[in-house]
Amino acid sequence: MRAMILAAGLGTRLRPLTDERPKALVEINGRTLLEITLARLRDLGISEVIVNAHHFADKLVAYLKAHDDFGMRIEVSREEVLLDTGGGLKKAAHFFLEDDEPFILHNVDVISNIDVAQMVAFHRENDALATLAMQDRHSSRRLLFDEQGRLCGRKVEGEEADVVCGGRPCQPLAFCGIHVISRRIFSRLTEEGVFPLVPAYLRLAGQGEKLMAFRADEYYWRDLGTVESLRRAAEEIAQCG
Repeated sequence: MRAMILAAGLGTRLRPLTDERPKALVEINGRTLLEITLARLRDLGISEVIVNAHHFADKLVAYLKAHDDFGMRIEVSREEVLLDTGGGLKKAAHFFLEDDEPFILHNVDVISNIDVAQMVAFHRENDALATLAMQDRHSSRRLLFDEQGRLCGRKVEGEEADVVCGGRPCQPLAFCGIHVISRRIFSRLTEEGVFPLVPAYLRLAGQGEKLMAFRADEYYWRDLGTVESLRRAAEEIAQCG
């Protein structure tokens, strides 16, 4: 199994920490967000990873070289123009076309103890196109899932719900930034250039594709997109030893 880490963003919410480095190299308790994410993947037995890069991409490449890729095979997908999540994934498609295994897509700016191995097993059992780690918590942007756990829409705070599979009760859940995706996604992504992944997921769900929620309510999770969230995560990690 292989993985991709989404790390190309500008990290504007993390300024001034990202004024001279990519957000992937911002640190918590002496470890970069990239190292933490790679360690999580390595614990799953994953040794082949692709990381997209844009903001200070040369610094990310140099960091990986200085650490001998942390003993893994790591490829960097450079984006001259930010391609967003969907465009970034599609640009990296070649990395996943060598076998039929599903792969993991992981945001670099989240930290959790979500059982990704169990998530992969759930994905396989359901023969899903994509499986998303979801929690029942507050968020201004939530995805809607039906009683079977299938994606059926999206709800943005202050806007009408966008329901793509009508006639079914839907529950709003907050996304955790971790996906398990089947390789066949690449033949379904008709979008080109710069595009976000969630609207593509909604289009595919509306066409009958199975995109599932893996309920991660019992697990620790934190977004690391702001300086304050970094501080709180550092405290929580320190308390856990």
